[in-house]
Amino acid sequence: MLVKKLFLITFVLGSLAVSAQQKTKSSAAEARQMKKEERREKINQLIKQEEEGALIYQKQGSFGFKFNTDGWAIAYEHGKYKTITNTRLWWLEFGEHHDAKEEKVPTLSASQGFLIISSYVYGKQNNFYYLKAGLGQQKLIGGKGNKNGVAVSAIYGGGLSAGLLKPYYIEIQNPNTGQREQIKYDNNDALFLDPTIIIGRGGLTKGFNEIKFVPGVHAKAALRFDYGRYNEVLSALEVGVNAEYYTQSMPIVLLNKEKKFFFNAYIALVFGKRK
Repeated sequence: MLVKKLFLITFVLGSLAVSAQQKTKSSAAEARQMKKEERREKINQLIKQEEEGALIYQKQGSFGFKFNTDGWAIAYEHGKYKTITNTRLWWLEFGEHHDAKEEKVPTLSASQGFLIISSYVYGKQNNFYYLKAGLGQQKLIGGKGNKNGVAVSAIYGGGLSAGLLKPYYIEIQNPNTGQREQIKYDNNDALFLDPTIIIGRGGLTKGFNEIKFVPGVHAKAALRFDYGRYNEVLSALEVGVNAEYYTQSMPIVLLNKEKKFFFNAYIALVFGKRK
């Protein structure tokens, strides 16, 4: 009798353990199935949003080539997706400002039996380069509607600017020595402003060791038209305006008014990827 009771108790306990294990496995399987269904539903929602024109991604990186009304620039931009319509941006941009009254003067000279064609900007005192670092937002205004459509976004923001003034050198035939020299403007330099002795501009790297730094701030606003066929590819045309303010007047061309505030419009080609 005792053996039978022990056997019966063991059988019941074993059955209960097996039942509990089966329930645990069943609960785990149900949880995994629910996660799969939730993930599938999320993917379906993303697909639906893409079909409706939303740009769905986690981050994006792009390069841009900008043609300003007063110069040129190259830029790198990084974006992090926040919501369907909003992306947080940061960017770096390097470029150059030209004075509106700059005019290239062609020159022709002889050196070692060869004719050399060159040019220079008369009265130019400095090259004005700049480096910008900024933060902003990209807000989706209109989705693509379909894979071959165009997404329209507004971009705005601002940040810090570093104005870089590099002395502009020209090459002259010095009437006093008869030698060729590369000179820059030095206060009231008669040689620098004598067009009869100017051969052309100086070397491209001449003056980089004399760059002067001027701090400033900048802001921009633009519209971006993204015509990329697929959402993971960023191919866009951007049009906008820039505003910059520096802590001192920036001398570019002699006899022209120096200014601290610069405003221009631009058009840019933007290429990149989304993930």
